[in-house]
Amino acid sequence: MTGAPAVAVTGLGLITPAGDGTRPTWEEVCRGRPAAAADPRLSGLPVDFSCSLQEATALGRGAPARSSWRMSPVVKAAVSASHDAVVDAGLDTASWDATRVGVVVGCGIGDLTQWRIQALRLVDKGPISVSPLTMPMALPNMPAGEVALSLGIHGPSLATATACASGASALMTARGLLTSGLCDIVLAGGAEMAVDPLTMAAFHRMGALSTRSHDISGASRPFSPERDGFVMSEGAAILVLERTRDAAARGRRPRAYLAGCGASTDAYHPTSPHPQGAGSEIALCQALRDAGLAPADIDHVNAHATSTPLGDAAEAAMISRALPHGPTVTAPKGVLGHALGAAGAIEAALTVLTIEHQLVPPTANLDGAAAEGTLNHVTDKARPQRVAAAISNSFGFGGHNVVLAFTSDLPA
Repeated sequence: MTGAPAVAVTGLGLITPAGDGTRPTWEEVCRGRPAAAADPRLSGLPVDFSCSLQEATALGRGAPARSSWRMSPVVKAAVSASHDAVVDAGLDTASWDATRVGVVVGCGIGDLTQWRIQALRLVDKGPISVSPLTMPMALPNMPAGEVALSLGIHGPSLATATACASGASALMTARGLLTSGLCDIVLAGGAEMAVDPLTMAAFHRMGALSTRSHDISGASRPFSPERDGFVMSEGAAILVLERTRDAAARGRRPRAYLAGCGASTDAYHPTSPHPQGAGSEIALCQALRDAGLAPADIDHVNAHATSTPLGDAAEAAMISRALPHGPTVTAPKGVLGHALGAAGAIEAALTVLTIEHQLVPPTANLDGAAAEGTLNHVTDKARPQRVAAAISNSFGFGGHNVVLAFTSDLPA
């Protein structure tokens, strides 16, 4: 049974460690060159490397100069990606009905750096030293709020917080705003700029981060037998979603269609996935039913695969069981690292580009056989392939699972 109608993806905005923009990000991901490098912000920590944005990245473009001073980096990243996505979609903000436009931006943490700095000021110098901008800079809903403010959007602006599935949750929420009739256009995705000594120390203490300091470029290695944890990343991705009839009415050819969504909760452990991926399989099956697709219709899987031993093993088991026909699998975090709340949106955008270009990027650092050897991994170089339907998996602490199904054409 098919669920809600598919919606059109008409614009993309990407800002990642691989590049400032959709095209440079896509090209570097297809080259399979890891972005991990030593990070001076983390000097002296047990893990002192990350996948950080390039120095030339222009955060905050599209925001009025009079307001960019009050924005934290995560807000600026969201605003920049939104501006790029609107331009890419060919939308005219002066002529759209702003009350019918919505914003949904996933953010797992917000500006933790601001919280840390202001807490130190409070302890060292007292309450009078705390910045009055602390709250508007640090809250995780502010990327959505400031995107709406910068573009003059008067429809709903929402923030989703499902840890590392936040960006994917935002897209699922946005689809609902369109199919319910509440909005005609929704800017949806995720933003995260959480590379900070505090987050790094906390994740390291959990044993979640790679400690491969002798081989930084090889530290993020999804599905590899030598994987030992994820590499922290940052960035933003915004997708412009519209009802298909509205995109057609303005002569806009969709880049792809968001055809189905599924979500579930493991209810197994606060941070560890169900060992066999039982919860994520529920989300995948929901997404297929919602899109009116059978398992055998899926040509490609964009895996969540963070490069952690438990997480990758659970996802591999789930994909093998749910999609036994062997669709191609790629894991962008080998190049980009793990951008937490932005990851699901970044990878959804990459799935759209895979469909658009009929090209599957490789999983970086998967040099030999995968630890779980039953999947059809794309390695070494990008692989041309007919991709009519693909899924993008996103999972997060708290047991959150979100699976998005994208197609090249409207489902029958």
